[in-house]
Amino acid sequence: MAENAAHHAEAAATRDLLLARWSRLLSRCQETDRPDPVPYGENLLARWAEPHRHYHTTEHLLAVLDRVEELAHHSADPDAVRLAAWFHDAVYDPERSENEERSARLAERALPEAGVAAARTAEVARLVRLTVRHDPEPGDADGEVLCDADLAVLAGPPQAYAAYAAAVRQEYGFVPHDAFREGRSAVLRELLELPTLFRTPTGHERWERTARYNLETELRLLSVS
Repeated sequence: MAENAAHHAEAAATRDLLLARWSRLLSRCQETDRPDPVPYGENLLARWAEPHRHYHTTEHLLAVLDRVEELAHHSADPDAVRLAAWFHDAVYDPERSENEERSARLAERALPEAGVAAARTAEVARLVRLTVRHDPEPGDADGEVLCDADLAVLAGPPQAYAAYAAAVRQEYGFVPHDAFREGRSAVLRELLELPTLFRTPTGHERWERTARYNLETELRLLSVS
């Protein structure tokens, strides 16, 4: 019971931290009307806390936002990248294949209503759509930062990477073992075929080697499971 209470307290603290960060971010980005940022943040956090999520959770959101901060010096518009991080998995249903597109459309609806200018809204939606393949064009600084931040989980230490892989499997618990193994292996191979996983100099230096090792290891384990 004590462990359960500690977990709830930690989750509440994470939520409060994220809501404060969202409110500061949206306030900076509001250029027309200035509605209260809190209801928009609460709506997003409710989405990120849906019970079917095991990896694509508020913890993932917080991790991506933190990685964006590490890479923000590389970005042309850091606040657009931060907004895109908030929206990039805001719509997530593992039984559907167009989550990124639906998340981008959510941004296109919500941000203008929240007072964000059309040009920045369009940039946020573009960035969200990049997370389908994590393959931004050379010179796309904002895309490089968002994609690197989203993929940084691949460079975790062995225990953290194993927990990530297990959480992904849990989200796809409805998929039979052989079908999941085939689909997950295809995703891993697609990532490994990228010329580089991380496009920012900082991301490449910090995470590339470890991420490739983790992906190759998981792929080998899937081939014998």
